Amino acid sequence: MDISYIINELGETRDQWMGSVSPPLFQSSNFCFPTVEEMRVCLAKEMDAPFYTRGYNPTVGVLRKKLAALEGAEECLVFGSGSAAVGAAVMANLQAGDHVVCVQKPYSWTYKLLKVLLGRFGVESTFIDGRDPEEWRRNCKPNTRLFMMESPNSMTFELQDIPAVVAIAKENGILTVMDNSYSSPLNQRPILMGVDITVHSASKYLSGHSDMVAGVLCCSRDMAVKIFEGEYMTLGGILSPHDAWLMIRGLRTLPLRMERVSVTTPKVVAYLEKHPNVEEVIYPFSPSFPQYELARKQMDRGTGQFSVKLKAQDKASVERFCNSLNRFLMACSWGGHESLIFPVVTLYDSQNYSTSTLPWNFIRFYVGLEEADVLIADLEQALAKM
Repeated sequence: MDISYIINELGETRDQWMGSVSPPLFQSSNFCFPTVEEMRVCLAKEMDAPFYTRGYNPTVGVLRKKLAALEGAEECLVFGSGSAAVGAAVMANLQAGDHVVCVQKPYSWTYKLLKVLLGRFGVESTFIDGRDPEEWRRNCKPNTRLFMMESPNSMTFELQDIPAVVAIAKENGILTVMDNSYSSPLNQRPILMGVDITVHSASKYLSGHSDMVAGVLCCSRDMAVKIFEGEYMTLGGILSPHDAWLMIRGLRTLPLRMERVSVTTPKVVAYLEKHPNVEEVIYPFSPSFPQYELARKQMDRGTGQFSVKLKAQDKASVERFCNSLNRFLMACSWGGHESLIFPVVTLYDSQNYSTSTLPWNFIRFYVGLEEADVLIADLEQALAKM
């Protein structure tokens, strides 16, 4: 995979766009035609030709080519959010009476899609500890149609043995869908390991600037056509041309950003692992991580996310630590230029969450593009105030 060519050249027909180095932003909802026949031709290939921007837009088309190539897939569709991409991938391949096997702690909106929304329409879901491949086999039923994987997830970072789970799925004629947001296609390529569909919350690493929300779905051409003609066009959860243009811009620096966080994060993790006020650090590329060898086998390198359990006496001391941080912002997402924390204690005693399956002393960290020494100094002064 020539990453530099994909990011800087692929899909950018500059000779057609007056030599524009950056792809033009086609901020148009529809496209006109000189003859009925030309209009008829474009309507017949609406997934690949400008007719109406809900189906295809030239700026979005450039982005789709790049993302498919990065994942090693034949085709890509882009959406207005990661949950929209997951929803389209899942709903396109299920009907009433079907059964899904899913990892135990997926992205919260994936859980709600399967358990709440699709449950209302007769789809059954079983949530398992997916670390043991045989768990997937044991939970298969005659009506199992889909495996939903997330390796690693974005809070506690459990991994699945991707080739092993894919092999079980293929033996049983089951479709595999995997959320690859944590690693990005630069660090893990599930399609090349046999996964049928990969999805991303592209608000994270793929855009990288915390200025847009987007979702990505990569798969075979046949599967993309099926989803495009069904859930994509019917539900209309598309990405705007402007946001597509922003993501193309974000992709230009993706290798640099991923390299940076892979160097900085282990330094921050190593500091926290030795601190007396820290009970546990959970990071897939730490030798203490239970699935460390699998992480090294499936992923090229670590990224910027990890979680920490503090040695805290009470929730107030956790809040004091969080409130004392200056360089780590408190926010719900990750993958941008800024370092972040998401403290689980926020979910306790809130109006729409009374508790959580995670303990109140649990904090998810994301390391952005700051220097490691700056972040460590910030942690040091905040930990001292617990």
